[in-house]
Amino acid sequence: MIDIKNIEWFSYKELTTTDTGLKNDPDSWIIILNLLILTINCLDPIRRLYKKPIKINSAYRSEAVNNAVNGSKKSQHMYGQAADITVGNPVKNKILFDLIVDSDVDFDQLIDEKDYQWLHISYSNINNRHQVLHLK
Repeated sequence: MIDIKNIEWFSYKELTTTDTGLKNDPDSWIIILNLLILTINCLDPIRRLYKKPIKINSAYRSEAVNNAVNGSKKSQHMYGQAADITVGNPVKNKILFDLIVDSDVDFDQLIDEKDYQWLHISYSNINNRHQVLHLK
């Protein structure tokens, strides 16, 4: 059973806050469940692996927030299945990226965004593809 008590490091607020000024509360219990699953399977294990704080730039995005940030129309963020994270700068983000790649953390996609400005990590409840991508 998925239980919010299983989350060690990240809060609901961190998973739903954006800097767009737009309302960004999930409108479905499925999205909230997906956020829990993402956190339990990816975010918390990555935090344990890195042993230092990780900042969430963006996790869940409502359709309005996704449009405001020019997100993909098929973005996993809109389903609570993805988070953009950083540990402060591109050098540290690359270290984190390499740690994740070399770990047993299960994920759908791990994306280096714009030369490690931030990392995108996603988790699919159906079929994780284990894609590692670099987007300029």
